[in-house]
Formats: sequence, structure tokens, C-alpha cells
Amino acid sequence: MQRFFSLLGAGIIGGIIVLSGNFFLNNTTVEESVNQPRAVLTSAGHDIDAAGFDFVEASEKVTPAVVHITASESQALAQERRKRKPNNNSQLFDFFGFDDYFGGGRPREGTGSGVIISSDGYIVTNNHVVDNSDIINVALTDKKIYKAVKIGTDPSTDLALLKIDATGLTAAEFTDSDNVKVGEWVAAIGNPFSYLESTVTAGIVSAKGRDLDIIKGKYNIEEFIQTDAAINPGNSGGALVNLDGKLVGINTAIATPTGVYAGYSFAIPSNIVQTIIADIKENGNIERGRLGLEGFELNPENVKELKLGISKGFYVENVIKGSGAQFAGVLPGDIVVEANKRSVNKFDDLYHIVEYAKVGDKINLGVMRKNKLIELEVYLKKGI
Repeated sequence: MQRFFSLLGAGIIGGIIVLSGNFFLNNTTVEESVNQPRAVLTSAGHDIDAAGFDFVEASEKVTPAVVHITASESQALAQERRKRKPNNNSQLFDFFGFDDYFGGGRPREGTGSGVIISSDGYIVTNNHVVDNSDIINVALTDKKIYKAVKIGTDPSTDLALLKIDATGLTAAEFTDSDNVKVGEWVAAIGNPFSYLESTVTAGIVSAKGRDLDIIKGKYNIEEFIQTDAAINPGNSGGALVNLDGKLVGINTAIATPTGVYAGYSFAIPSNIVQTIIADIKENGNIERGRLGLEGFELNPENVKELKLGISKGFYVENVIKGSGAQFAGVLPGDIVVEANKRSVNKFDDLYHIVEYAKVGDKINLGVMRKNKLIELEVYLKKGI
């Protein structure tokens, strides 16, 4: 019996020790847990809340600057147009599709978008929105309607400048389109299908510098910003803006087998828009001039074949009859190495100097002829 009580007492004491130790350990663990730093979820590189990723402010800022344009032609203009056969082999959709829809016989009419670029009523849009139209009405977001005057157009870039008699308007602010990055979010604002006014869609810049041969005419200038922001017929001439609500481009076309949005949209970069619109504002309609040269840029293979003494430049294979280059004295076999005192090492060097040149502009060429540098002044002529 004495041994039993001894064992019982020892068991009770042992149990107390175990319970006390467990209590002590648990309290210690709780204290250590409280003192551990808690994990915080963040995005890689930037706090999600700080990114401000939405187009609410941008839309509120720019939408009042985007207008709805209705353009039509008079009977006189329709008769003049009927004398010219439409020529559009592009697989990309012409936003108006006038000749297909109306059969090319009746006066054309259609709608598009435009962007107010100054508070006194200057509006930029696509040339194909107002091409051959002499009756142009502009509706603002406040439902006021104005008659617009066509200041001038540049078919080679598909841009046009309009003017309405109004002041105190909300104008879009330009930004440098060269700074736009592939993968950057943008919003398209316009009037798709003519009845869905002031529509905002969003996407990313999926490519830059696209040359797709979709602007009508033999000579065109294309360096499109490609996006997946949804635009449709009626969006032509509307705004493409960044998250800050600044204009990065003018929406112009879509790639589609059906005539409606199928994934890719194209906008004229704002830097081109600013350059062309300033030129139109000063000079009116723009006619692009051409040098009148045909040839190729030099490479190691043709340098060796032609036994040339230089390895860089634009080799003149043919001079177009009646062109400014012919009148200036450029000859087949000449190698253009300078244009307006800038080196011409490849075709693009020469192209970028003359691409925005107008009829009557002077281009100073430096050509190598029989290993001698000759300087020639070329006055550009129309369409050559």
C-alpha cells in the first residue's frame, strides 16, 4: 500500500511537470509567432495599387476631344469621281467601303471620327474619311453640330485637317510616339458603326513601324502602331491614347477578312500626325514630290560584280524620264552617297530624307561618278 501511494504521488508530480513544460513551450511558441514578419503580396517591380491601371481618367480627359464626322459629296463631285476607276487591291478593310457599298454610282456618304487638336476648332482625321467630300458635319460629345471646312489633306499619310467655327473646345494633348513601347497599354476612342458614339476600348501596343501598303496611291508613308484595341468602321480618325490620356496616334485601319475587328488595329503615330498637320496648316493640300531614281543599295556582292571603288551608297540603275533627277543631271551608274549633307549608306537613308518632301522642294545630292564626288540640286516634281 505504501509503495502504491509512492508511485501515485510520483505519477502526479510527473504529470504536473509535463503539463507545466508543455504550457511553457506553447507560450514561448506563440510569442515567437507574433514576432515573425508577415508576408505581403506585391506585383513584380511595382505595387499594384500604385500602377493606376485603368483608363477612367484618360477617357474622361480625351473623350470630349473626339468628334463624330459625317461626310458626303455633292452631285458634281460624284460625277467627277465616276470618271476615275476605283483601285483598291488591299486585303485590309477600307473603313468607308464607299465604292463597294454604293456601287460607285451615287454620291458617297459615310461617317468617321476626328480629334480636336486645338481649342479654336482644328480637327485631325483620316483623309479617307473626308476624301472627295464637300459637305462635312462635326458633332461634339455635347451634341452640338458644326459645319467643317477642309483645310487640307495629305493622301500619302491618309491625314486631313478640318476647321470648325468654335472656341473654348477641349483639345487632345500630343505625346512623343517614339517613346511608345511594345507591350504598353493604350485605349482607342471613337464612334464605331456610326451609332456607338464615344466608345472606349483598350489593348496593348503589339508592334511598331508596320508598313502594310494599305494607304491608297503609288507613294505612301506608313509606319503604323499596331494594337489589339478593338476598333471598327467609324473609328477611323479617332484617338489612340496612353494611360495618361495623351495622344499617341490616330486610328486608321484594321486587318480583317470580314470587314469588322478581327484582332489587329493600326494607328498613325502622333509624331507623324504633328509633322503633317503643321505642314497642311501652313501650305494646304500636300503633294509629295519624288526624285525619280530607280536602283539598289550597295552590298559586297554587287560591289564586286560592278567593280566599284566604294562599298556604300545607292546605285542609280535608271533615271525616270521627265523627273527632277533627270533635269538635275543624275545619270545611270551614279552612286548617291549624300542627300542634304547627310550620308547615304543604304536605301533607307535616302528614303527617310525624301519621304516627306513636297513638290518643288530641293534635295541636294552628292553622287560619285567615276570616283569623283559631284553635287547636284534636284527640284522634286509631282508623282515622279
